[in-house]
Amino acid sequence: MPPPSPAPEEARWFTEEILTHEPILRSYLRGTFPSVRDLDDVVQESFLRTWRRHLEKPVRYGRSFLFAVARNLALDNVRRERRAPGEERIDVTELKVIDEQADVIRETCLREEIALVVSAIAALPDRTREVFVLRKLEGLSQKEIAARLGLSENTVEVHIGRANRRCEQYLRQRGAITEAAA
Repeated sequence: MPPPSPAPEEARWFTEEILTHEPILRSYLRGTFPSVRDLDDVVQESFLRTWRRHLEKPVRYGRSFLFAVARNLALDNVRRERRAPGEERIDVTELKVIDEQADVIRETCLREEIALVVSAIAALPDRTREVFVLRKLEGLSQKEIAARLGLSENTVEVHIGRANRRCEQYLRQRGAITEAAA
């Protein structure tokens, strides 16, 4: 029995939100991971994993998720190639690839990730957000935060832990953190 056809809205999502990025994804992978031998396999596997993940739980930021999956697959491919005996390997970390298009892709992905992190912080309860911003963005110690806000150091620690967990959950729900990246 063949697998069921995807719902029209899922097929539309995949076509509009994922497949449209194929040319720029290929360019990104070629520029960032020149030693990947079978680029087609990485691209197709990225599409497949993104599609499967979306069927399990909708991916809100498809492009970011797709590029994260592709990056992880390419890195796995490079690592696997390094371990294969017999051939000379290129250390990807030492390559200086000048590709303006790849820089644009990285910058765009970075902007999307920053916007997501800002949204995650904004979604925190007021006091938790205040403690988190003072600690993570302003670099104050727990003791300094406790004194400034009139809280115990233990309470500050609880707020920071809660903020970290909620931000991670927020990002995971939106596909910015994958299980492989966690």
